[in-house]
Amino acid sequence: MDKINFNLEKNEMDLKVRFQKAKENKSFCEVIKTLDLSEEVLRKYTTSLEEASREFENCKKCSGIHDCKNNIEGSFLSPKKNGYGIVFSYVDCRYKNKEKYKENVSIFDLPKRLKDASMSNIYKNKDRVEIIKKIMAFRSLYLDGKNPKGIYLYGSFGAGKSYLIAALFNELAKDNVKSVIVHVPELIRSIKESFDHGDYALKFDLIKNVPLLLLDDIGAEYLTAWARDEIIEPILQYRMDQELPVFFTSNYDFKLLEKHFTLENDRLKAKRILERIYQVSEPVELISRNLRDE
Repeated sequence: MDKINFNLEKNEMDLKVRFQKAKENKSFCEVIKTLDLSEEVLRKYTTSLEEASREFENCKKCSGIHDCKNNIEGSFLSPKKNGYGIVFSYVDCRYKNKEKYKENVSIFDLPKRLKDASMSNIYKNKDRVEIIKKIMAFRSLYLDGKNPKGIYLYGSFGAGKSYLIAALFNELAKDNVKSVIVHVPELIRSIKESFDHGDYALKFDLIKNVPLLLLDDIGAEYLTAWARDEIIEPILQYRMDQELPVFFTSNYDFKLLEKHFTLENDRLKAKRILERIYQVSEPVELISRNLRDE
């Protein structure tokens, strides 16, 4: 019994020393000051309090969620007084809360930088006057509960077409509107692969039912009859029937796109695709210099 008491006394002494050492850290002192508990109670939570103070210090120096050094990105360990003890939980930081709306935009097989696309950062010149007007008109009509068509944005390679639509989606995400941006060539490839993994139906249903959809770079895919008739056409048919808008970006105008969808001289099925695109979107041409080279 004496040996057990000795060990307990030694552990208690070690904890006191560690706690006093921890108090040399300014952030640690700031954290424990908010708890209004006795040192005897605080000492029992020294390890967790040290972790909380480290994350608190990281947050003070952080310039954005991309710079997060905490265990859980965009969150920090927060201690709170609970009776005569402390409970710890993870709390979203100011940057994560500020950008939480971006969770409403799902991006598949495209650069994640589109998550940061914003209307305020759109490159503005005379070439973009029409598309910017169309984007703003769509946003206004959509939020008013109207049922506007999407936009089929075609034209110059590298003109920032995807960025423009992503900026619109991010703007609407602030009003809790969910959207999906998907690269068509990768969509077809990934859906074909997902037959073996069982998640085909989930991905397909999400794309069909999401309120706003951007089919990016349509016309650039390696086209087969299967891709045209079993992937692209059913998506467009369903969204047309449900009056869900679809946005597109492409290097092809409608004439070239129809030629792209014409396989083995089967113009009827190509025309079916084009007719559905007409129903869910309206064409806007964007001719601009290649912004990717800048």
